[in-house]
Amino acid sequence: MPTTPLRLSAQAAHDELAAKLAALPAELELTREFPPEVLAEADAAVADRPLPDPDRTDLEFVTMDPPGATDLDQAFFIERDGGGWRVFYAIADLPAFVAPGGAIDAEAHRRGQTVYAPDGRIPLHPTVISEGAASLLSSQLRGAFVWEHALDASGNVTSTTVGRARIRSRRQLDYATSQADLEGDRGRDAALLGMLRDVGETRVALEAERGGASLSTPEILVSLTDGRTAPSRTAPPRYMLERRALLPVEAWNAQLSLMTGMAAASMMLDGGVGILRTMPPAQPDAIDRLRRQARALGTPWPAGQPYGDYLRMLDGTNPKHLAILHAAASLFRGAGYTPFDGAAPVETMQSAVGAPYAHVTAPLRRLVDRFGLVICEALSAGAAVPEWARAALPELPKQMARSSNLAGRLDRMTLDAVEAALLAPRIGEEFAAVVLSAGGMSGSAAEDGKRRDGGTVQLVDPAVEALCDGHLEPGTDVRVRLVEADVATATVRFTLA
Repeated sequence: MPTTPLRLSAQAAHDELAAKLAALPAELELTREFPPEVLAEADAAVADRPLPDPDRTDLEFVTMDPPGATDLDQAFFIERDGGGWRVFYAIADLPAFVAPGGAIDAEAHRRGQTVYAPDGRIPLHPTVISEGAASLLSSQLRGAFVWEHALDASGNVTSTTVGRARIRSRRQLDYATSQADLEGDRGRDAALLGMLRDVGETRVALEAERGGASLSTPEILVSLTDGRTAPSRTAPPRYMLERRALLPVEAWNAQLSLMTGMAAASMMLDGGVGILRTMPPAQPDAIDRLRRQARALGTPWPAGQPYGDYLRMLDGTNPKHLAILHAAASLFRGAGYTPFDGAAPVETMQSAVGAPYAHVTAPLRRLVDRFGLVICEALSAGAAVPEWARAALPELPKQMARSSNLAGRLDRMTLDAVEAALLAPRIGEEFAAVVLSAGGMSGSAAEDGKRRDGGTVQLVDPAVEALCDGHLEPGTDVRVRLVEADVATATVRFTLA
C-alpha cells in the first residue's frame, strides 16, 4: 500500500532545508575560499593601488544597487547636452588588479563568475579587490573605465568613447528609495533621477522599435529572516520566498548597461576583434507554442504584434500573466559568447536586445567583461589590443558556459528545496492555482488519442510552480491539494482537488 507522505513541522522542515542548502555548494564543487597564492597576489595588488592619471572626479557619479551591495561595478552621471543628453558610465577598473597569467587570473578563469548562494555570494575575485579596492564605493577615489555617450533627443547614441580615469562616487543609491524620491520629486538626486527616467524611457522606446524585448518577470528571491520581524520576536530564522516586481527605475538603470554593451559591440565589430553576447532569433515552433499558451491563459498574443510589445504589456503581479512571462523564456534560448579576431562572425545579434551586444559592465562579477573592457579601451584610443586579451578569447565561451551552468543549477536546486520546505508543513492543504500546461501524448494515451493526465500549475500564493496530477486544462483556475513536499529530494507534487 502507498505510504502517507510525511508532514513535517515548520522547524523540522527548516532544519532539513538548512542542512541541504549548506551542502549544495560543495555538491557542485563551488568554493568560497581562495588559494593562498591568490590571496597574496590580491593583497599585493591592493597595496599598489594603481590609479590612472586622467581625473574625472568633477563628475558627480552615483551608484544604484540593491541595499547592502558592496561589489559595485557601475556608477553613472547624466547631464543635459543641447536637446539631448551626455551619459557618463563608469565601470570598475578590475583589470588594474589582475596580472594576465597570474594567480588571480587563473582562478578567475576557473570560477567564471560570482555565484549567489542563499547564505552569501561565492565571489569571482578575492573580496579585498571586488568588495574593496576595485569596488566603486561612495566617497572613495577609484580607477574606472569611463564611457561617455552623446545622445540626441530621441535617445540615439551619436558618439561613444571609453578610457580609464580616476573618479569618486558621491552616493550609493538603492532602487526603492530612488523610485520613491523620483515619484515624490524630493531628495538631492531628484534632477539626476529625472534624467535617468527620461533617458531610460527613450531607450525603452528605441528597444521596441528595433524589436528587442526586456522580460519584466518578477524576481523570485530566497531570503533568510532573522526572526526579529516575526510576531514573537523570538522565532528562529526562516528561509522565505519573495516575489518582487521590478521597479521602473531598475529598468531605466538597466538601459544604461544595455546601451553601453551595444556601443561596445559596435566598437569591436568596427575594430575587427572582440567577443559578443549573441542569441539566435526565436524559432517558429517556440513562437507558435507561446501563442497557444497565451491564448489558453486568457491573454492572446495579437497577430502582427512584435513579441517585445506583447511582453511589455503583461503584468507580472497577475498569476496568468506571470505564467506567460515564464513561458516566454522559451523564446530566449541559445545565448552564448561569440569571439572573433579578424573577420566579423556570421552571427552578431543578441535577439532579445535586438542588436549586436557585448558584456562589459560587470567585471567584478563576470570573467568575460574584463577582456571586453580592455579591448574597447584600446579600440577607442586607436591603440593595439593587448595580446593577452586576444589570446584568451577562444576559451572564454566554454569557461562562461560552464560557470553559467553551475550558477543555474545552484539557483534551481535552491529554489526547489526552499519550495519543498515551505510546503512540507502544509501537506493535505488546498491552494488556488493556474494550470500552465497539461501532460503530453505518449504510450497508450497516444494510441487512443487521449491526453495523459497531469501537468504543471502555478500557485497564486506562495509563488510556486509544481507538478500536479489530474485532468488539467491549460489556462484554467483550479484548486489543488498538496500531496508531497520532500525536502531531501526537493520534490513538490499536487493533485487536482
